[in-house]
Amino acid sequence: MEKFSLLDLSPIPDEKTAADALSNSAELAIAAEKAGYFRYWVAEHHNMTGIASSATAVLIGYLASVTKTMRIGSGGIMLPNHAPLMVAEQFGTLASIYANRIDLGLGRAPGTDMATARALRRYMTQNDTFPDDVRELIGYLGDMPDDAPVRAIPGMGTNVPVWILGSSLYGAQLAAYLGLPYAFASHFAPDMLEEALYVYRVNFRPSETLSRPYAMIAAGVCAAETDAEAEFLRSSQLLSFANIITNNRGKLPYPTDDLDSKVPAQVMARAKHMLSVSATGSPATIETQLRAIIDKYRPDELMVTGMIHDHAARVRSFDIAAGVLSGLQEPV
Repeated sequence: MEKFSLLDLSPIPDEKTAADALSNSAELAIAAEKAGYFRYWVAEHHNMTGIASSATAVLIGYLASVTKTMRIGSGGIMLPNHAPLMVAEQFGTLASIYANRIDLGLGRAPGTDMATARALRRYMTQNDTFPDDVRELIGYLGDMPDDAPVRAIPGMGTNVPVWILGSSLYGAQLAAYLGLPYAFASHFAPDMLEEALYVYRVNFRPSETLSRPYAMIAAGVCAAETDAEAEFLRSSQLLSFANIITNNRGKLPYPTDDLDSKVPAQVMARAKHMLSVSATGSPATIETQLRAIIDKYRPDELMVTGMIHDHAARVRSFDIAAGVLSGLQEPV
């Protein structure tokens, strides 16, 4: 592992507002930069009561304005929801303001339910245009000729780094074919992680962007001074995922000592499986668990994420994780 980074969904805790969540994200980004995280990504989700990062490019600008050196980006922008030109203009604008600090991670899913997807798009199509849209977007960010009929202004010439995100083999194949860096969403969809990394690495074709494969995986983390405290804090995220599974979405719940009485066993088993690429516990415990993840999958970069109801405890969790991960880094 060469680098470690942070993914923030800007969670909205119970009895808090979106304004609280966005303020918390800014404070967390400042703390993450001080702790040594290399990049800080936010994700596009829509119509979700407990997530405040729907206007992802706007939030990236806000986070970049309160930090100085850390890379800020999307993990990701759900490209089917947007015209490639508009994404190029948005991220070209960000790159023009915050030079060499902006990342553009692209996903193929809508990031929401189908009714909301229809509200986001001007039309629906059965054709998969994602590969063509990615290439079009990269073209807008590149060095376009002056007589090109359509140009992204700002955008052209910024060469904002583009990543392919995924949780299946599709993204791995596309990233390998295009010679782009690849990020796997193992923090909530672990099943195809090992196979996707293999497909990406074996089929990678060097490009002007990248000479060798570069793979990032995501892992959950919930760290505290003791194992018991960390398990208690993590119960909020387990409850949140159980609510998603049972179609009872809402804000991030308060933690509880009594998960068994609140969630049916089969639902909790599924939630724990979804979150199985993770580390929970004291500094010593998460070091052992994170080392095992790194040794097994050999990522070039590890991106950690986690939702904790109490903001101060969440900041502390990522600070502990940074201390552990800095000791697990390998020289480039």
